[in-house]
Amino acid sequence: MKRLILFDIDGTLVTGGPAKGAFKLALEKVYGTTGPIESWEFSGKTDPQIARELLKAAGLDDARIDQGLGRLWEIYLEEMERRLPKEPTQILPGVRTLVDALAAQEEVALGLVTGNVSRGARLKLDPVGLTGRFGIGAFGSDHEIRNELPGIAMSRARERWGTPFAPRQTVVIGDTPRDVECGRHHGTWTLAVATGRFSSQELRSSGADAVVDDLSGTDGVLELLRSWKPAA
Repeated sequence: MKRLILFDIDGTLVTGGPAKGAFKLALEKVYGTTGPIESWEFSGKTDPQIARELLKAAGLDDARIDQGLGRLWEIYLEEMERRLPKEPTQILPGVRTLVDALAAQEEVALGLVTGNVSRGARLKLDPVGLTGRFGIGAFGSDHEIRNELPGIAMSRARERWGTPFAPRQTVVIGDTPRDVECGRHHGTWTLAVATGRFSSQELRSSGADAVVDDLSGTDGVLELLRSWKPAA
């Protein structure tokens, strides 16, 4: 293996699904409040970070929040699984072709770096048939701080494939400035894709090494990734 490619999920691989509704119901059941969920910015954050921000905005302290998190994820995941048949996630343009092309390259290892808790990630990828395509992942259930996740993913990749992937052998692909930030925090290459709520210009301004409108130009994306060489 010579290159580790780490994909975000929401807005990068898939869109839609019942997650917000399931999350809202779980917050109400466990804490009696959803906080200002309708106006809150979710993009690029971990699930635990979002929960903590919403509940602190509603006046709860950290001790009360921590006490209910286990039950929160239990209800959230059960409710999301129940709703998925009627509200399935949708794969974004070019994703399947690109993932297939990368998976066919012996020198490439594929992983996830996502703010979703681990089972939530699987539930979002199941409807589009992508669950088994990624050998490792780092999730919101691993760490509440998004910037910590690429390091966790790189460590798991080393254990999985026996290769110590250096930062410049690693690419983070995501749709938000926070995806770019978490990659830059670890010195990886960063590819931003404007299939979420941020424009190409906003993603360029975040410091991404490259920005594409979507992942449908498979040959162009593959050539771009090949052009990013590890540091000498």
